[in-house]
Amino acid sequence: MLREIDEDIWVDEQPLRYLGLSVGTRMTVVRLANRELAVISPIQASDAIVTQLSRIGTVKHIIAPNLYHYLFAANFKSLYPQATFWAAPGLEVKKPELSIDQIIKSDAGNLWNGLEFIFFSGFRVLGLSGFDSLNECVFFHSASRTLILTDTAFHFDESFPMLTQFATRVLGGYKRLSPSVLERLATRDKEGVRKSVEQVLNWNFERVIMAHGSIVEQNGKEKFKQGYEHFLGRSINAAA
Repeated sequence: MLREIDEDIWVDEQPLRYLGLSVGTRMTVVRLANRELAVISPIQASDAIVTQLSRIGTVKHIIAPNLYHYLFAANFKSLYPQATFWAAPGLEVKKPELSIDQIIKSDAGNLWNGLEFIFFSGFRVLGLSGFDSLNECVFFHSASRTLILTDTAFHFDESFPMLTQFATRVLGGYKRLSPSVLERLATRDKEGVRKSVEQVLNWNFERVIMAHGSIVEQNGKEKFKQGYEHFLGRSINAAA
């Protein structure tokens, strides 16, 4: 069920297991100024989701924000053929069978009125085939002061199963808004990541929504900064 987080922004979650852990996954829906809906990191659509979406606006943008969160985008596109299917750069190579309409250019910008983005450079993850580029686009909904991430940070807490809590205490991401040790091992371009983090910190956000973990409602900018200082092992300049 869609859950309203703030004016013109909603989330919905579904169960997901990764490497044997229950981590869940979350999509974010933003209603733009023209009442068009942008669906970021779609989950499996249900009749209930379709009905709820129809009540709040018209789905016009379906966004696969990185090279991993695309599994249900094609399903959403089949339900909303008039919508534009946007994909992070590189997904057209990884999954050429997807009917992608537009590739999000790596330059930061504002393709959607009220929803800004940057390309998070240099970040890599430990995938099933080894160290992979993530190619994530992160978003900022200025009206609600919300940063929208996918896999560039996690934030697990006691609401998750004990095994997940234990693993994230060890690997990172437990009550800390940050990537895990696995991403630290995979990522070599720390300078590129630092520059991306500084770009993110230019946004005036309070809340942080991520795909895996509990939403950070307060002091999200400082928590994001602290998490990445720990990840990079150095201080980061932040806009006031």
